[in-house]
Amino acid sequence: MRTVNCRVTVYFDDPFWAVLYERESGDWYEASRTVFGAEPKDHEVYAFLLQSWRRLRFSPPIPVGERPARPDNPKRRQRAARQAVERSGTGTRAQQALAAQREQGKTARRIRTREEKAREAAERYEKHRQKRREKHKGH
Repeated sequence: MRTVNCRVTVYFDDPFWAVLYERESGDWYEASRTVFGAEPKDHEVYAFLLQSWRRLRFSPPIPVGERPARPDNPKRRQRAARQAVERSGTGTRAQQALAAQREQGKTARRIRTREEKAREAAERYEKHRQKRREKHKGH
């Protein structure tokens, strides 16, 4: 059976509020960050999550290391949840995932820019050749 764990963290990333969506499915971890302006209410985050889950751009998957199998102790889970609420910000895995996503966007942007420059250079060259042909023809 494949399990999927999702976690939503709302934190203040000066000067805006940000929401970090993390999902761990099987052996892979992915993260997505969305910036809100003002502090979002719980119902706003929930509504946003329901409406735009498919449109969220998650980072490339990062392999998850082995985890020790522990029985689910409700008090331990409650303590961990309380500590997670007190501790704000992104975790290191989330930072790595978002950095990988930024790098992926950078390379795509570089490729797009390179292709556009090549296309413009070809257009300029064609215009130059056409001008030369017109001059060569005479009037």
